Amino acid sequence: MEEVRPVPILPQLVVILRAPLATFGTAKDGRLFTNERGGVVGSSTYYRVWQEARTLALPSAAVASPLAARPYDLRHSALSTWLNAGVDPTEVAARAGNSVEVLLSRYAKCIDGRQEIVNRKIEELLSEYE
Repeated sequence: MEEVRPVPILPQLVVILRAPLATFGTAKDGRLFTNERGGVVGSSTYYRVWQEARTLALPSAAVASPLAARPYDLRHSALSTWLNAGVDPTEVAARAGNSVEVLLSRYAKCIDGRQEIVNRKIEELLSEYE
């Protein structure tokens, strides 16, 4: 049996997922999305649908750019956003299914504009010792 990892999601996403789950259920192995025969969705299908969705969701200039060119780019964007928002790297790593070391080796360069916030936190901590 493969390892199962819980992935916490926002309540708003739970609401969105409940309707298709009520209508279609899950695959026998618990997957949410299957192909027409109940099997694994092929990567070429994901890619084709992703390209169609980008065309519908993004302005034409963004479609022509590398922005969200692959579904995996959403993962990168989410993890970078969480780290920039100040979410503890341990929590981000757990949600991503990575170790903190792997997370920071890939995403530390994406943490930007937090110097002022970090300086303030350090000053607050040090002021407790005065």
